Amino acid sequence: MTFSKIARHGLFATFLIAFGAISTLATAQISSKSVVSTPQVRAELMAHAPEGADPGKTVWVGLQLAHQPEWHTYWKNSGDSGLPTSLQWTLPPGVMAGDIAWPVPKKIPIGNLANYGYEGTVLLPVPLTVTPDFKPSVLNNDIEIKLRAAWLVCRKECIPEEGEFTLRVPVRGSTALNGAAFDAALKAQPIALTGASRVEIHGNALQVSVVGLPPALQGKTLDLFPETPEVIETAAQWTQGWQGAVWTARLPLSPQRSQSPALMPLVLAADVGGQRQGYLAQAQVVGTWPGVAAAEGVSPALAAALKANASAATAPARPAAALALWAAVLGALLGGLILNLMPCVFPILAIKVMSFTRHADDRRGHRTSGLAYTAGVVLSFVALGALMLGLRSAGEQLGWGFQLQSPAVVAALAVLFTVMGLNLAGLFEFGQFLPSRVLLLESKNPAANAFLSGVLAVAVASPCTAPFMGASLGLALGLPALQALLIFAAIGLGMALPYLAASLIPAVARLLPRPGAWMDTFRRAMAFPMFATVVWLVWVLGQQSGIDGASALLALLVALSLVIWSLTLAGAARGVIATVSIAIGAMLLLAIGQNVVKPLDVPATTAARADRWQSWAPGRIDQLLATGSPVFVDFTAAWCVTCQYNKKTTLANPEVLAAVDARKVVLLRADWTRRDPAITAALSELGRNGVPVYVLYKNGRAPVVLSEILSVDEVRAALESL
Repeated sequence: MTFSKIARHGLFATFLIAFGAISTLATAQISSKSVVSTPQVRAELMAHAPEGADPGKTVWVGLQLAHQPEWHTYWKNSGDSGLPTSLQWTLPPGVMAGDIAWPVPKKIPIGNLANYGYEGTVLLPVPLTVTPDFKPSVLNNDIEIKLRAAWLVCRKECIPEEGEFTLRVPVRGSTALNGAAFDAALKAQPIALTGASRVEIHGNALQVSVVGLPPALQGKTLDLFPETPEVIETAAQWTQGWQGAVWTARLPLSPQRSQSPALMPLVLAADVGGQRQGYLAQAQVVGTWPGVAAAEGVSPALAAALKANASAATAPARPAAALALWAAVLGALLGGLILNLMPCVFPILAIKVMSFTRHADDRRGHRTSGLAYTAGVVLSFVALGALMLGLRSAGEQLGWGFQLQSPAVVAALAVLFTVMGLNLAGLFEFGQFLPSRVLLLESKNPAANAFLSGVLAVAVASPCTAPFMGASLGLALGLPALQALLIFAAIGLGMALPYLAASLIPAVARLLPRPGAWMDTFRRAMAFPMFATVVWLVWVLGQQSGIDGASALLALLVALSLVIWSLTLAGAARGVIATVSIAIGAMLLLAIGQNVVKPLDVPATTAARADRWQSWAPGRIDQLLATGSPVFVDFTAAWCVTCQYNKKTTLANPEVLAAVDARKVVLLRADWTRRDPAITAALSELGRNGVPVYVLYKNGRAPVVLSEILSVDEVRAALESL
C-alpha cells in the first residue's frame, strides 16, 4: 500500500495538528486576556513581582506597546499634536496604582510639526502599592488587575485605539518573567537632579538654566523635553550652550500657549557610555507670563489629522510597506521550496515521488493529485499559522514549531512514524485492518488521498526553518491577519511547488524514473528513514521529559509494534497473542505513560551542558555587554533538525571556536525545546518567531543576525568584524 494511503487511512495527520493545538491550550494556563493587537500596535499588559504581592510590597505592572515600523505613540507631553497614552485601572480594595513612570521619549518631526513619543517597543511601567487593607479571597489568592487603555497611534495619519486587559498576579510566589523588560524601562527613567534650576521669561522666549548635570555631559548637545504641554513651540529652532557646569537654552514660546506654570519639570537626554540617559530638573519660573491662547480640546493639527484620517485603518499600504510585504512573500516562497531539502522532510517527499512514479502514465490523475497535494500543504500551513496567531493574540508567547514543544505531540509523532515504518518494511498492510467499504472509498477518492499526504508533510515539516523563512515568519507576526496568512500560504506553495510542477509539466515528469521492481526495494528502504525519525523524536522527548520519559516512550513503541505484529497472525493464535499483547500495552501505558509528558526539571546552572556555553536568561546579554564582552547567542531547540546540524558542524568547528576564544566572545544558548515565553519575546524583538536564530551582540552596535544554516566562513567573518 502506498505512502499516500498511509496518510489517509488513519486521518492521523489531521488529528496531530488539532492535537498540538489542544495540548498547547491545555498547558497554557490562560487566566486572562493580556494582549490586544491591531494592524499598527501590539499592546500587552505585563506584571513584575519578583518577591510576591504581599501587603507592603510594590508590584510593577505596565503596558508594553510594540509599534509597527514608522508608527508611534506619545509621551506625557505629546508636543505639537497627539495625545498621551492613558491608563485606567480597576483594582481590588487595598491596592493602589501610582503614576506612569514615563521612559525618556524621542523627538519625532512630522512636516513642520514635532512630537514627543515612542517608536519600536516601549513599556510604560506603573507601581501598584499593596496596602494592609488588601484581603485576598479564600478561593482565589491572586490580585486581579483590570486595565482600560487608550492610545493614539500615528504615522502621517493618526488612529485612536483602545483595549481592555485583565491580568492575575499571585500574592505568594514570584512573578518575574518580564523582569528584563521592566529593568530596561526603569533604567530609561530620567534621573532627578539637585540644585536651583530656573526658567526666566523674556518676552516671547524662555531662558533656561539647569544645574547639577554630570560633569561628563559638559560641552555636549542635549535633547530637551518639557513635561508641561503647550508652552514652547516644539518644532521651532532653539539654541543651547554651557556656562561652566550650567547648561543653558533659549526656547521660543508657543503662539498657542495655554499653560502658565510656576514650576517647569524639564527632561534632558544625552548618550552616556553608549546608552541614552535622561535627567529631570525641576525649574522654577521667574518673571511674568504673557497672555495665553484660548484652550482647545485638542490641538488644531491633531484635529485636522483625525478628520483627514477617519478611515485610516482601511487606507492602502504605503509603497514601501507593500514592497516589504511582497519581499517577505518571496522569501517565504523560497524558504518553502528549500524546506523540501531539510532532513525532516526529505524522506516524506521521497516516498511521495515514488507514489507519483507508480502511476506515471495517468496524466489526468497526476494533475488532480498534484493540485490536491498542494491544497493540503497550503491549507495546513495557513491553518497552523492561524492557530499560532490566534493563540498569540490571546496572550500566549508562541513561535513557529510551537506544537513540538509539547511532549504529547512529540510522542504522537513517534507513534505515527513507527507505524509508517512498520508498514513500509512490510510487516503489515493497512488493508488487513480496514473494512472493504473503506478500501472501496479509498479507490474512488484519490484526491483526498493526496490532500492528506500534504497535511502529513506539513506535520513533519513544521519544526524546520529553512533559509529565507526566518525573516518572513518574523514579519508575519506584526502584520494584519490576512497579510500574515498570505506569508504562511506562500511557504506552503513553495514546499508543494516541485510536486506540483511534476504533476502539471510533462517535461518535469519525464525526469522521474520509470516504474519497476526497484520500487518495492525502495519502499522497504524508506522504512529506515522513518525509524531514524523516531530515534530523533525519542531524543527530543528525552530533552523535554528526561531519560525516564524517553525510556517510557521506547517501551510503549515496542508494545505497539507487538500489538501490530500480533494482529497480522492467522488462525487461533491470533486471538490469544493479540489479547495478551494489547493487555501488556495497556498495563505499560497505565504504569509508565505519565513519564512521557512529565516535565523535566533542569537546574539553571546545568541547563547548558557544554562547558563553553552558558545558559541564556532575560537580562543576561545586557549584563555581559556591560562588562565589555561580545556575546553570541544560539536560539535552539532539540526538535529543530537544522539547529542540531549547525551545532554539530559549524558551532563545533575548531576554527570557529578559536576565533571565539581570540575575541573573548561569551557563548549563550537559549533552549526553546519546551515553551519559554521569555525566549519567544526575545525572538520577537529580533523579528523572528522560530529557531534556529544566531545573533552576535557587541556594545554600541546593533545585533547581527546570521543565517539559519551557518557556514564556518560566515561566523568567522562576523567574529572578525568585532
